[in-house]
Amino acid sequence: MTTEVFRLRTPFIDLMQVLKATGNAATGGDAKWMVEEGRVFINDDAEPEHRKRRKLYLGDVVRIDDRIRIEIHAEDQSSAPV
Repeated sequence: MTTEVFRLRTPFIDLMQVLKATGNAATGGDAKWMVEEGRVFINDDAEPEHRKRRKLYLGDVVRIDDRIRIEIHAEDQSSAPV
């Protein structure tokens, strides 16, 4: 399984935005289709996530088809603009 890290700059981000921002979905339509088809899981849930606008927070993990794992981390403060 490939692991990716998404650096969160805001308190939360919705699921479809993460799928697009990480390049795992080319468009919003692709992201919507992935969620509707039951290909996306959140954290250790055994059931697929069907809420396209589910809010994700620090520490959440998104799994796609058990091939890709996206970890939600805080933005590295040392590289943040001042």
